[in-house]
Amino acid sequence: MTRTNSNRSSRVVLATVIVLLAATVPAAAVSVTGEDVPSEGEVGTQVSATITLEELYQNPQSERWQLSGETGLTDVSWTVTLYDQTGSQVDIVEPTGQSFSSVDIAAESGTAAVEIRVTGTVPAIDSYSYDPAEEFLLMELTRGQEGGASNTIDSWQTHHYTAESDSAREAIDEAGSAIDDAEASGATPSDARANYEDAIAAYEEGSFGVATNLANRATEQANSAQQSQQTQQLLIYAVGGLLVVALAVGGVLYWRSQQGPEDPLG
Repeated sequence: MTRTNSNRSSRVVLATVIVLLAATVPAAAVSVTGEDVPSEGEVGTQVSATITLEELYQNPQSERWQLSGETGLTDVSWTVTLYDQTGSQVDIVEPTGQSFSSVDIAAESGTAAVEIRVTGTVPAIDSYSYDPAEEFLLMELTRGQEGGASNTIDSWQTHHYTAESDSAREAIDEAGSAIDDAEASGATPSDARANYEDAIAAYEEGSFGVATNLANRATEQANSAQQSQQTQQLLIYAVGGLLVVALAVGGVLYWRSQQGPEDPLG
């Protein structure tokens, strides 16, 4: 009787574990098999990105669904091209605007892969951030099912900048590297560190000229601190070397003084 209850309890526990695993392990979605996405773009310039999707009808198993897309680019044009298993074009759709929806992806049409290309103008920056760097939504793709259920296939963020913000960021990056090098050499460039932090604050306020000047000053202070530290170390090494030589010479002279006069008769 006890063994029967134990077996029944074991089966209940096993079934519960299986249910929990099924609930917690995410189902594989549409596969992103190709990405041509810019990592950054200057505000006001035109950029393009291309994504390729395959394994279109798995998890959940469905032979028809709707593709939607969204972007933060402006003056947008999309090209959604459907291909069959041989790579031949099945259909092409060219939506406009910052989003599109309800592009049918159906197995009955022979569609085996989808290529989505978006082209548009990099948007203005609402607020500046040094770390993490400011980004905008380049593209987000969504798979929708009948009945309203949908899930995000993937999304891509891209850094955007202006000529002034990029120049200030480069100056701050250089200052950070100089401070790291100075600290690694044993220096304590506290003034440089303070100006570096003030440069970041100015950058995030949009005061790029101030940020650049502070960052350049921080770089000079860090380099100066590193040079002073290296000079000090060289002096220590030099003094140490002189002491070693002096001790050696003193030792030789002392040894000779203890030898007494030589016997001329040998």
